Parts: sequence; C-alpha cells; structure tokens
Amino acid sequence: MQQINAIPGPYAEKALQIAEALSQMDQIVVAGHVHPDGDAAGSVAAVGHILRDMGKEFMLYANPRLPGYLDFFPMPAVVHTTLEHPPFTPRCAVLLDCGEPERLGAELAGLLPQLDSVNIDHHLGGDGMGSRDNWVVTEAAATAQLVAYVSMAAGLPLTGDLSLAVALGLITDTGGFCHGNTSADVLSLASHLVQNGCNLPWLREQLDNNWSLGRWRLWGLLMENSCVVHDGQIGICQVRLQDLSRCQALKEDMEGFVEQLRRLHGVKVAALLREDSPQLCKFSLRSYGDLDVRSIAADLDGGGHFNAAGGTLRMPLEQAGQVLLNHIGRYLDNLKNTAR
Repeated sequence: MQQINAIPGPYAEKALQIAEALSQMDQIVVAGHVHPDGDAAGSVAAVGHILRDMGKEFMLYANPRLPGYLDFFPMPAVVHTTLEHPPFTPRCAVLLDCGEPERLGAELAGLLPQLDSVNIDHHLGGDGMGSRDNWVVTEAAATAQLVAYVSMAAGLPLTGDLSLAVALGLITDTGGFCHGNTSADVLSLASHLVQNGCNLPWLREQLDNNWSLGRWRLWGLLMENSCVVHDGQIGICQVRLQDLSRCQALKEDMEGFVEQLRRLHGVKVAALLREDSPQLCKFSLRSYGDLDVRSIAADLDGGGHFNAAGGTLRMPLEQAGQVLLNHIGRYLDNLKNTAR
C-alpha cells in the first residue's frame, strides 16, 4: 500500500491497470524504439526487472543494438538484436518510448499484428499502438517515469538495478534534471530512488567517463564546424559522412552534441544535421523554455518533445540544411511578429 500511495494521483489508476495487464501476459518481447537512447534502454531494462519479478518469460530486444556508451549498464537479461531465433515463440510485447510501429524497426513491426501488446510512451502522436492496453502521457518527462509507477503499482520496490534503470531514463530525458520537463513529480521520484539506495553519482560517472578518442576528436571537429545564423538565434552544425570516418567515430558519438549548441550565448534553437547517405539526412533540434521545436519538426514530418525533437529529410545535405534553417527561421520570425 505504501508503494501505491507514493504514486502521484493522476498516474495511479492507469499504473495499476498496466501492472494488471502485465500480470496476464507471458512469452513477452520487451522493446523500445530503434537506435535506443537512455530512456528507451532504461525503460526496457526496468520492464525486464518487473517481468522477472513477476515470474514471466521474456526477452529484451534492441534494434540495431544498445548504444556503446551503455555497455556498462546492468541489463536484467541478454539483449537480443534480432528476432530470427528467439528463445521462445513470442506471444506478447511491451513496447516502450515510441508510439508508431515503424519506430520499432521493420522486424518487430512485421511481427506486431500477431502479438498481444502493451504500449507505454510519453511522445505526442496518438493514443498508442498496443492491442491490449496503452498508456501515453505526454506530460511525463520520460517513459521510465511511467514504468516506475507501474513497478510501484505492482508492489515491486524501486531498488537495486531497477532503480538505476529508472534513473537512466530520467537523467536522459530531463538532460540531467536541467530541462523544462523536470517537474516536481520527477524530482519526487528521483528522491524516492535515492532514498532506496540508487547511486546517482555512480550512474552519472559511468555516463560521463566513457568517451572514446574518436568521440573526443569528433566533438572537436563539430565545434569547429558549428556556426550561428539568423542574428545569432540559431546554432547549427552539419555533419558529413566522412567526418565520422575521419575521426574514427560512430553515429552514437554525436549523442549530446546538439545540447552543447544551446550553450552559445543568444542561441534560441540548436540544430544538428547529420548526413546518413547522399540523399538522406537526420536532424535534431533543441530549445529552452517556451520555444516549441516539436512544431518545427512536425512541419518536416518529424516529431518529439516540446524542447527536443527531430526528423528525417530525404535530400542532399546542403539542401537539407537550407530547408531546416528556413523552417527554424520562419518559426522564430513568427514568434517575433506575434509578440509585437
């Protein structure tokens, strides 16, 4: 009862409902979105701990894999990178931190219609893709926050590696408790984790003290290539394919760089544009406060959060850069005109 009472009122009823749904499932694939970040990975780990404590048969799945910077992180089971030879015939799925089948990757998305599924997410874009139940709360700072409440509703204490999994998700999606989504509920949950023995300093150290020389060189190059435009309001960096090979770095080594662009004085919107192929680019946007980069991304068929969003542009890098800058500039100009 003490665990349930610790769940904030608006979350309690649905947390109990999701916990009950999990109790009725077995032979479960647990997965987040493709190219998982800390919240997706932490949520997958946390659900794995919950299912293990429930005595369920489950497998963890990450497409194409968990990022290398999380190699240190204690997962509750082997993380599979393919569904070709699963340890059992999947009957159910718990889908985390995404709300659209295509964000799961083609392999799992193709299997999804055959599975009894629960979807837990905090992104805008719909009511969820679960066939059994959905819990989509856009006000939540992280999917791991919702998973924590499910664990509490199930009577499972947030201790040990489970607490670290939740903390990983919270740290990732609040920018280390710096973003505008760091609500009182988030801080209360973080306090609960620490009171129950979660070693946040250790987790922060592991996340910070694991850079490769390739990543170090890449960030130096990205800083050199960055610029500010639109009267200093936009900070942008374009990354070419050869930049990664030149630095002997990986795509995941760019994680966190767009946040650094926001540190430039006067920058309101930070943008990182990465060339994935000659005709395909990925962009990430960041902002502070009441600047809604999600709306900019949505205009380009992307999505995300209010202060953190992204998407894909199917065009050469130079063209993509101009298109992205035009959309960001138009958004900022509209805000300026509205304020007059």
